Amino acid sequence: MVSHSGLLTVMERAVRKAAPRLRRDFNEVSHLQVSRKGPADFVSMADKRAEETIVEELQKARPGWRMLVEESGEIEGDPDKPRFIVDPLDGTSNFLHGIPHFSISIAVEDPHGPQGKPEITTALVYQPLTDESFWAEKGRGAWLQDHRLRVSARRDLSEALIATGIPFLGHGDFVQWNRIFGAIAPEIAGIRRLGSAALDLAWVAAGRFDGFWESDLQPWDVAAGILLVKEAGGFVTDYRGTDLAMERRQLLAANDTLHSKLHKLVAGALRNK
Repeated sequence: MVSHSGLLTVMERAVRKAAPRLRRDFNEVSHLQVSRKGPADFVSMADKRAEETIVEELQKARPGWRMLVEESGEIEGDPDKPRFIVDPLDGTSNFLHGIPHFSISIAVEDPHGPQGKPEITTALVYQPLTDESFWAEKGRGAWLQDHRLRVSARRDLSEALIATGIPFLGHGDFVQWNRIFGAIAPEIAGIRRLGSAALDLAWVAAGRFDGFWESDLQPWDVAAGILLVKEAGGFVTDYRGTDLAMERRQLLAANDTLHSKLHKLVAGALRNK
């Protein structure tokens, strides 16, 4: 049995407390009250209830810690203490349409990382329907329950299955995405768009996907997933190849060899405007 920190135990407890209600609501998805938050951006009562449960559990266990939460935004606390970055339901559109692919994502950001920059140190992506718990701690690897994760070992683009997120109404740059798609698609075995960036990155860490790209992502979409991929031996950068994926809200993830090849394709696509 692999042991993890007390902090991860707190995070696990929070997601597992929220999960049963999410599962029940998913099974009664047609009865959910749904409000419109913006163009093609829905938020369900299930989302709100899950957030309330998770925030309450985390605050109880780590009083004074700050939070960045999808629905509530910034929750203030002691600036010298770590910050939780929480997405209580990543894949809301899937959830509301009865598609069983969504997750809960929690990351912990240490404000005192290298060179004085904040750093993600702990990550958890939980799939309530499959009971899969993907977790990572900096320097301790990435895991699915007790099973150590490694990114895919494939080296040829022609064998690679790559995940992405496609722009939709009010979100993303269609022109940029089309250029990148046009460069990558002819070179690889397949592209998948499943609708939960957190889970997509967890699947890259687990070797189910060979790579992933998407832009216009929020920190709560990717903070946990980035650490999972890195701790599973993968590379995560922005489209320029730098370590600013969260800041620039664009992300390219894969093993070292595929990342290099994908980055060349992406860079070429963005150069040839």
